[in-house]
Amino acid sequence: MPATPSLDDLRRHAVARTLFTPTTLLTAIRRLGFVQADPIRAPARAQDLTLRHRVKGYQAGDLERRYPRLPVEEDCLVNYGFLPREHLSLMHPRVSSRPWDAATRRKAAEVLAFVQARGSVHPREVDQAFAHGRVTNYWGGTSNASTHLLDGMHYRGMLRVHRRDRGTRIYSVAAHAPADASAAAEAARAAALINLIVRKYAPLPAASLTYLARLLGYGAPHLAAPIRQALAQARQSLASVSIDGTLWYWPVDENPRSRRHQPDEQVRLLAPFDPIVWDRRRFELLWGWEYKFEAYTPAAKRRYGYYALPLLWRDQVIGWANIGAAQGVLTPEFGYASGKAPREVLFRNALDDELDRMTRFLAGPVPTDPSR
Repeated sequence: MPATPSLDDLRRHAVARTLFTPTTLLTAIRRLGFVQADPIRAPARAQDLTLRHRVKGYQAGDLERRYPRLPVEEDCLVNYGFLPREHLSLMHPRVSSRPWDAATRRKAAEVLAFVQARGSVHPREVDQAFAHGRVTNYWGGTSNASTHLLDGMHYRGMLRVHRRDRGTRIYSVAAHAPADASAAAEAARAAALINLIVRKYAPLPAASLTYLARLLGYGAPHLAAPIRQALAQARQSLASVSIDGTLWYWPVDENPRSRRHQPDEQVRLLAPFDPIVWDRRRFELLWGWEYKFEAYTPAAKRRYGYYALPLLWRDQVIGWANIGAAQGVLTPEFGYASGKAPREVLFRNALDDELDRMTRFLAGPVPTDPSR
């Protein structure tokens, strides 16, 4: 009988399984299954900060620059981000839990015909053509009604993000094949979605697995019942262990005790939404301290800073950093869970190496000589 994994084993497994050898951009996105997006640049967007550790030679903005040529889509899973195109059929055609009224459906049909005729559109073009006005947004303020309608059409699978123009989504018409609505087909899609989140975030505490399954209601609200059934089945089929009263799950074909999970000596500054640190419940269980994302916390109440990047050394998240960058010069501010930085020369050298990598990453691609 195989030995039972310890919490140390699960910690090494959590780090090693997602910090694979840097590869191509498309291969990395497929291995991750989903890359969460965030618009804040501090010092770069979350998707870029996540991919830089997993894509060879990655530069800030590479995903946006290369997106139009990749079989990758901006869409929703447990939150908003980037997925391999082959995953869309698990969720589309998406049926929103908030049906539109007749007036909104009519406006959407008019906009869809407009986009179809033009091929791709900027939200400004839609606003100029239809003058939809303003609407109350999620936070209680007002926003452009045309942008709000385009977001809704994208969510419902009528439109796709064709590319971005200085961060703004440029839309084109989406084409999703009709879904098999049989109970067996829906069950298969739900099981595949559960597998997708387990592959991305394992090893998972039981409560986190339940939470992620519930968040799939964002990407596939019409599959709520099949997802609950798939979750119950997954609890029976996944590998698991109970440690100090917490039940953990991971894919049955993985071995948390594998000797291949030995940590390296690198220091890595992670995005707040990197799969290693995304689950705050798991974070505290594995590393023994609480980490919070405080960009939307009033400045006076912040403990870690506006956009604190968790600092991983070996298989330990030992602190965080807030990174300023102006004219190619980094101005990092560090904090440590223990109150002080490690004293080892190996750590100081590894931290310097990581800051050098961050500087090169933020510098962007080197312009090519057009004469060559």
